[in-house]
Amino acid sequence: MLLHAATIFLSAFLLFLVQPVIAKQILPWFGGAAAVWAICLVFFQSVLLFGYAYSDWTTRMLAPRRQAWLHIALLALSLLTLPIIPGAQWKPGVDGGDPTLAILGLLVATIGLPYFLLSTTSPLVQAWFWQSFRHAVPYRLFALSNLASLLALLSYPVLVEPFLPLVAQSWVWSGAYIAFVFLCSATAYVSTRGVAPMAAPAAQAAGAGDKAPAIGDLLLWIALSAMGSCMLLAVTNHLTQNIASIPFLWVVPLSIYLVTFILCFDHPRWYHRGVFITLTAVLLPVMAWYSDSSTCGPPRRSTPRDCLSAACSATASSPG
Repeated sequence: MLLHAATIFLSAFLLFLVQPVIAKQILPWFGGAAAVWAICLVFFQSVLLFGYAYSDWTTRMLAPRRQAWLHIALLALSLLTLPIIPGAQWKPGVDGGDPTLAILGLLVATIGLPYFLLSTTSPLVQAWFWQSFRHAVPYRLFALSNLASLLALLSYPVLVEPFLPLVAQSWVWSGAYIAFVFLCSATAYVSTRGVAPMAAPAAQAAGAGDKAPAIGDLLLWIALSAMGSCMLLAVTNHLTQNIASIPFLWVVPLSIYLVTFILCFDHPRWYHRGVFITLTAVLLPVMAWYSDSSTCGPPRRSTPRDCLSAACSATASSPG
């Protein structure tokens, strides 16, 4: 179990540490616009979804040994993309224009495959863990994954950014990723050695006396998950447009987002529906009121000069 936990922890730490590392490298290239981080978030969450889909497909369709060898081969292939330093050819030209495609292409070429494989680790290793210890529930490993992600985000502005230049950050991350490749490969080999193929999900549900989720339930789960992601993007977009477009502030809403996963998957005792519904009913109108108000103070007192002064002060006091 220690091997599985270490693999998940390191993968999640690297998964979220790379986000401010790569975003801060490309931010000056595209003028520090709020759209840069929004596009990065769309890329990160989209690749995360593809990683989960890959994990589900390979777990259901491939025998454990074939799944392990496929994943080990992809891990080895991803080493060819290191280090994660964007090439100068991705810098935008003097004419500017819409940076969306350029940013997406840069992210795919620089961190696409490593980020994809890191995103597959948590569900894959949880499946391998269950194959090895069928009496144990792997969901707390997902809470561990989000705890590592949170630690990575919080450590960046405190321990990484102040002491390492951007190029050094990329080299250190790349070295840690090489260690992850060996650790994950060992976990895949050990976990799937001599393991029989898993039964189909429908057969498992029938054997356990449980019914498969209805289509309505699946759509509801997807919609609720999408609402959380939309709220994260909306809050981040508000911060970058009305306060300052700096990586330090981007970390705050993403950290709160991760805390919700830690609480939900660690243990049921952390979630009390009545408490959270009450807090939501109170805080949503408060958030809407503040979002509609000027970020520089009460609407009747603010002026354009006040807003500019506040934005400059926020930028000057930030480590970004």
